[in-house]
Amino acid sequence: MTQLPPLAFPTVLSDVDKMTQAMGATCQNDAICSTFVGLFDNAAWAPLVASAITIVLIIVLAFVLRNLVHRVITRVVNRAATGGSITNRFRKNAAPDGIDALLHERRKQRAETMGSVLKHVASIVVLGTAVLTVLDRLTIPIAPLLTSVGILGVAIGFGAQELVKDFIAGMFMLLEDQYGVGDVIDAGAAVGTVEAVTLRVTRLRDVDGRVWYVRNGTITRVGNESQGWSRAYVDVPVPYDTDVTKVRVLLEHVAEEVWADSEFRESKIVEQPQVFGVEQLSDSSLVFRISAKTLPSAQAEVSRELRIRVKAAIDSAGIALVATA
Repeated sequence: MTQLPPLAFPTVLSDVDKMTQAMGATCQNDAICSTFVGLFDNAAWAPLVASAITIVLIIVLAFVLRNLVHRVITRVVNRAATGGSITNRFRKNAAPDGIDALLHERRKQRAETMGSVLKHVASIVVLGTAVLTVLDRLTIPIAPLLTSVGILGVAIGFGAQELVKDFIAGMFMLLEDQYGVGDVIDAGAAVGTVEAVTLRVTRLRDVDGRVWYVRNGTITRVGNESQGWSRAYVDVPVPYDTDVTKVRVLLEHVAEEVWADSEFRESKIVEQPQVFGVEQLSDSSLVFRISAKTLPSAQAEVSRELRIRVKAAIDSAGIALVATA
């Protein structure tokens, strides 16, 4: 049976003695710990027990504070997701319910993502501070540890520059609400519908069904085709000698007809379609344009409906359409 060297056991006792004395000295400088020492009538073992109780209190308070911060963040996130009622109350020319519902969903997604990030940061800060405080109570020097962590952080920062760049770009993208799930965007590398947004990557699906994963740090510019509202328009080419007033009145009647249709009003079209008049003029044709502000991604459906109704109105009026180059 292997035995310890003759001086090993006394050395261990000496180390424990030194640690106990150090904890006792630390305890004397702390109001809470010294209060517990007084409760034990200043016994020899009192500083050790008081330090242990103080450490337990630090851990408990850390978790309580962490949960409290998480609850505050959750409340802030919920308020941000639903929007300020005071702002909505005094807002003039409020958007229809369809756009309000869409904006609410975008706010909710952005607020939940930011809330998740803030909770992780709060947990790291609170629990990390608690760990350092406990180590200090145990008389373990934390200066070398902090130095090592700082050096490690610098090394990781240099080695993961692209990852940090992606996260920072993702944070700003969420804060500025550049795009969200369901938006059709042109991210440079790919064009498609946003299916998922994280702090690191954005997932797109193009018209061919291909899925693209684009790192946020590589996106230098974004063209959002469906943020807030979209626009549908139809060009109507008619012969050069057609009565301009007649065509304009005809198209305005179509616009009023579509706006009066409950299937489109406020569920797909935001405001009454407008007839812009003659958009193009040539020696063979006049091109009129009818335009409608729609909900995001509803412009294609509204354009098809406008074409059908314009075709029917033009045919009933006996006006021919002209092919444009």
